[in-house]
Amino acid sequence: MKAVRIHRLGGPEVLTMEEVPKPNPGPGELLIALEAVGVNFVDTQQRQGFPEWYRVPLPFTPGFEAAGTVAAIGDGVDGFRIGDRVAYHGAFGAYAEFAAVPAEIAVPVPAEIAAETAAAGLLQGMTAHYLTHDSYHVEAGDWVLVHAGAGGTGGLAVQMAKARGAAVVTTVSTAAKAAIARENGADHVIDYATHDFEAEIRALDGFSGLAAVYDSIGRATFEQSLRLLKPRGIMVMYGAASGPVEPFDLNRLNPMGSLFVTRPNVKDYVATRGELLARAGAVFDMIMAGTLHVRVGARFPLDEAAAAHRAIETRATVGKVLLVP
Repeated sequence: MKAVRIHRLGGPEVLTMEEVPKPNPGPGELLIALEAVGVNFVDTQQRQGFPEWYRVPLPFTPGFEAAGTVAAIGDGVDGFRIGDRVAYHGAFGAYAEFAAVPAEIAVPVPAEIAAETAAAGLLQGMTAHYLTHDSYHVEAGDWVLVHAGAGGTGGLAVQMAKARGAAVVTTVSTAAKAAIARENGADHVIDYATHDFEAEIRALDGFSGLAAVYDSIGRATFEQSLRLLKPRGIMVMYGAASGPVEPFDLNRLNPMGSLFVTRPNVKDYVATRGELLARAGAVFDMIMAGTLHVRVGARFPLDEAAAAHRAIETRATVGKVLLVP
């Protein structure tokens, strides 16, 4: 089978297409014929080996989320049949035509949902779900800020926060992305490339402080976002596209209003099989009901994985980037 491999750390050019043996599912595993593979910013960080906590032993096949059909079933697996439509996240090796993954991380995909939508919506949808339902439980009337509101996870978080009755502010970097953020339901859209987002938000009618900030940007937005929180507000960091936040004295949170800061991870919010199925099911239900729109921003053939990485790193895309084996 064909798979993308990384033998050395570096730029997109280190992604190479190779012929490798098709895996056999071991005990407790499914072999999945992949139809759509999600590409994430963290994939580019793992390719570079920076930050260090994203470093993966070489060589490896990148990618950890995809959708497809069950092609073979390992010993000891119940609840799946060959031909079942499934999606998963959490196992390396998705930049390939086939992947053997633990059955416990695979979730059934309803017939009404295309494989591309499942691959694009599972991880980012569950992330947006735990951000707006658990990391901070958005309530009607809250003011919340979602950075990168035209992106994959950011766009879904905007939709979910708006559906829960919040006044949603978002930041984007271009006029085209501003239009998409408005389509996602944002009440106020600020181009941070041309405006001081802190000053712009403070000037909004009715603004009295943010209940929560959902920040995937990191270093470039942290300080200003923190200053916009109301007393007992929470900073939810779920990425660091601009680099990690500088060391921070927690004592500063006291005079700023007894603030909270958290850095959640999806694995802790789908810690059991039951929680995974419930959260994935909630996302798929929203998609089928038409209350959550998953935007696929770009599709690349598997052998153009390097182009997909360049598109993500230059922020040339909106929504989810997919590889199609």
